[in-house]
Amino acid sequence: MEQPQSALAAPEGARELFGTRWPLAAAYVRRLVGPGVERGLIGPRERDRVWERHVLNCAVLGELVPVGARVGDVGSGAGLPGIVLAILREDLHVDLIEPMQRRVTFLRESVAELGLSGCRVVRARAEQLAGQASYDVVTARAVAPLDRLLAGTMPLLSPGGSLLALKGATAEQELAALPRELLAGGSARMVVLRSVTGEATRVVVITAADPASAVPAGPASPGPASEREPSTSAAARPR
Repeated sequence: MEQPQSALAAPEGARELFGTRWPLAAAYVRRLVGPGVERGLIGPRERDRVWERHVLNCAVLGELVPVGARVGDVGSGAGLPGIVLAILREDLHVDLIEPMQRRVTFLRESVAELGLSGCRVVRARAEQLAGQASYDVVTARAVAPLDRLLAGTMPLLSPGGSLLALKGATAEQELAALPRELLAGGSARMVVLRSVTGEATRVVVITAADPASAVPAGPASPGPASEREPSTSAAARPR
C-alpha cells in the first residue's frame, strides 16, 4: 500500500526530540501507516494523525521513566508506547507484553527491522507474568479501566516502581473513583505532559509501596490527584 506523504511528514520539533534515533522513529511511523493499517492495528482514519496522536503522544512518557529502567509495556498492541520509548531511550530495557498473535507478529517484525536490541516481545497477558517478571515501570495505553488495570499490573511492579497509564478525558473521573485499597499502600496522581506540538497527554501515575523506604511517621494518605506540566525535554534524550 502506498503511504501518503501527509502521514509520513513529521511535525516541527519531532526530529530534534529523537536526535540521533530519528531514522528509527521515521521507520517506525512508516510501519504504522503501512502494515499497521493494513493489519488493523491502526485505524485508517488515524493514518494522518500517527505522529501527533500516537508517536509524540507516547514519547512524552520518557520524562517519567528513570535512566536504565526495566519497562513492561502491557497490552502493547502496535508498540505504543513501548516501541516509542525503546527508540527514544536507548538506555531502557523494554518488554512488549501482548497476548494476540497478529499483534505479536507485528511487534517482532518491528523490533527486528528497527534493530532494537534492548527490546523484546513477550506473548502473554499481564496476569500470567505475576511472580515471573518485575519492572521498574509498567506502561499501558487504552488497555482497561483503571481499577481493572491495577489488578493486572500491580503484581508486576518492583517496590517503589510506577505504573504509567495513558488516559483520555476521563482520567480525572477514573482516578477519583479508584478504590484506595487497590493501591496497597502506594500512591496515585495525575500528570499532564505536553508534546512538541503542544498536545496534552494525561498520565495516571501509580507508585507502588516500597517497604524499604518507609518512615515511622504515621499512615500516609495518597491524597488528591495532582497535576503538573513538565517541560518537553525527555530524560536521557539521545543527542
